[in-house]
Amino acid sequence: MTKGTLIALVDGSKYSESVCHYAAWIAKRTKSTIKIYHVLGRREGADRQDLSGAIELGARTHILDELSELDARRAKLTQARGRAILEDAQAIIEADGVTVETRLRQGDLVETVLAKEDTGDMIVIGKRGEAADFAKLHLGSNLERVIRSSSKPVFVANREFKPVTSVLIAFDGGQSSMKAVDYLARNPLLAGLPVTLAFAGSDTTDIRKSLEDARATLAAGGFDAQILIQAGKADAALGKLVEDGNYDLVVMGAYGHSRIRHLIIGSTTSEMIRTCKVPILLMR
Repeated sequence: MTKGTLIALVDGSKYSESVCHYAAWIAKRTKSTIKIYHVLGRREGADRQDLSGAIELGARTHILDELSELDARRAKLTQARGRAILEDAQAIIEADGVTVETRLRQGDLVETVLAKEDTGDMIVIGKRGEAADFAKLHLGSNLERVIRSSSKPVFVANREFKPVTSVLIAFDGGQSSMKAVDYLARNPLLAGLPVTLAFAGSDTTDIRKSLEDARATLAAGGFDAQILIQAGKADAALGKLVEDGNYDLVVMGAYGHSRIRHLIIGSTTSEMIRTCKVPILLMR
């Protein structure tokens, strides 16, 4: 990713500062620039609806005028808050020594990402947004949509930034995990860092061969990867490895199955994002 571009998504959440620091860390290692986006939702909740359009027939003109002015003030305040968020993010990233541009957009977050992803090489997003769990159009609730929809790697930042010194690749032998291995072997992002290839499940001949093939691919990229096989359910076993092994970053394939299967039996990807206290780099 020489002279590439990162797309970093920020809002007013506590995760945005971490997004900025991780974006700067990635940019410095990959010689990239950063474009920060703050996306204003089309509707910011029922209490921010266009009140002037809800006036009933016969209402006094001065009330209509006052509500129209209120709508205009709200719009200006929302825009001003968005610009302030971007200015803070820009200051954090520039303090880390990286070139950055800011973009304020209005609309659906995922639609904005898909419209702009061709201009970037990776998307950096916080695990949860400022309105996670009670509003639909914010980063947290849109995270799975971004990951499933984008063709680019997605870096999911945790709450607190920590320099990455050790990496765990969650490997299952599938296409997306092989893509992750190939990506890392060709990319300067993790150059020089210790890497562990980890598989959760039964130790079989086929799995051993897949792991050795993946290790050979990483070796061609300059990595001396270790191999770990951990019995148990993938999310629990891998989560324990991360916690016990002091890894600072998890790399894994994302959503290898359909949404219908996800609804029936759950998703290792979602569970890892939910429970891991370190950032996760996801490949589809």
